[in-house]
Amino acid sequence: MRHTLRLHALAACLALAFSAHAADKATTIPQKAVTAATELRDRAMNDNTGYEFVSQLTTEVGPRVAGSAADARGVAWTVAKFKAMGFDKVYTEKVSYPLWQRRSEHAEIVSPFPQPLLLTALGYSAGTPKGGLTAEVVGFDDLDALKKADPASVKGKIVYVSTHMQRQKDGHDYGMGSATRTMGAVLAAKMGAAAYLLRSAGTDPHSRTPHTGVTGFRDPKDAIPAAALSLPDADQLERVLKEGKPVTLKLDLDVGFAGTYEGANVIAEVTGRKHPDQVVAIGGHLDSWDLGTGAIDDGAGVAIAAAAAKLIKDMPQRPDRTIRVIAFANEEMGLWGGRAYAEAHAKEVSKFQLGTESDFGAGRIWRMSASVKPEARGAIEQIAKVIEPIGVAYDATKPGGGGSDLSQMHAKGMAALSLTQDGTDYFDYHHNANDTLDKIDPKALAQNVAVYAAFAYMAAQANGDFGSAPDAFKNDGAHD
Repeated sequence: MRHTLRLHALAACLALAFSAHAADKATTIPQKAVTAATELRDRAMNDNTGYEFVSQLTTEVGPRVAGSAADARGVAWTVAKFKAMGFDKVYTEKVSYPLWQRRSEHAEIVSPFPQPLLLTALGYSAGTPKGGLTAEVVGFDDLDALKKADPASVKGKIVYVSTHMQRQKDGHDYGMGSATRTMGAVLAAKMGAAAYLLRSAGTDPHSRTPHTGVTGFRDPKDAIPAAALSLPDADQLERVLKEGKPVTLKLDLDVGFAGTYEGANVIAEVTGRKHPDQVVAIGGHLDSWDLGTGAIDDGAGVAIAAAAAKLIKDMPQRPDRTIRVIAFANEEMGLWGGRAYAEAHAKEVSKFQLGTESDFGAGRIWRMSASVKPEARGAIEQIAKVIEPIGVAYDATKPGGGGSDLSQMHAKGMAALSLTQDGTDYFDYHHNANDTLDKIDPKALAQNVAVYAAFAYMAAQANGDFGSAPDAFKNDGAHD
């Protein structure tokens, strides 16, 4: 009996050792898949499926602000388009969120030098009283200056905060601009301000096209009127403030919350041949702001993912794992689609092989980074070698966040890439009336499709996984 127990114990130890060895086994991509991905990359570089998609979306639907009639048309259009593209499964998942509406917006300096100003209301802004709001303006050089201000100095006044973004390839100044827009409005409200204005979070100094975007307000009871001035108009207001005389401004915003809306994430799949329950997730967000037509933000992202998946679908043999395209709802006003998706699929995170979303325009991808388990770094290097000839460098020192909406699945533990586009001029057009199709270079868009198609196919064909598991990447810095 004792001998039998020893044998059982030995067998158990061997099984554990074998299991640990299997868990540590390196993830690799077979040479056959590498060759196929290279051919797929080259085919995508000369394919116009992505450009046709975004051209048709922006022409036939146009701007798709969350909760609008055009948003609903966009969902129906995308469902029909995905079906026409021949995907194996097309379906929707419901997403609920606060409905906010813009109706009209006006501003003018009343004194000392009367003149109109061009501005746009910010998402979740409150409306002004009927007939508008007239108050003295108090200006601050940046968000830090507002944080240090005495609340008594801003109570009952219109707070104006300046912010100066510079053009950069990776667009990193947007962190500052976005914080000034979201946090500044909330802070001004807590300090008792009557309204909040900021210099637009943009980089187009010669264009009188204000940039919208969401504030940090989530409860209508906490919101105050909030808007962004175009950069030339912000310059004008700053010059008037520097005269040293009291500046009075009239703000008239007919905007506000209007209950709750039920939208949808639109999802399409190329079903995996061997492991249909394991998923490579790619996507973009379907909603846009209402000032332009939502071409670079983010019709291009949905188009890139859909075109990449279609090219994989059209290969002679289905991929081993499922390619899932997700067109997310209402990213612009708080990642509502991404958060709903992550909550709904959190328990399945281990089934997500690898994922990322395109939401930084349509410029060429120039950098890849990744958050994967150590044993999958070799497979990432294999992907890097395939996309390097089309201009993408692998930075092994940076984490991969998964993009805006899929960052929520990454936070749950999904292995993720970041595929960084050239955003040098992205914030010239971001969230303003110039976000239109003419800003997209078809060849640059095709390069994006090539990168997404190659990486998604190779991830689907890998021998092994990339480390997705509950909370697997909570300390990698991609969520900061």
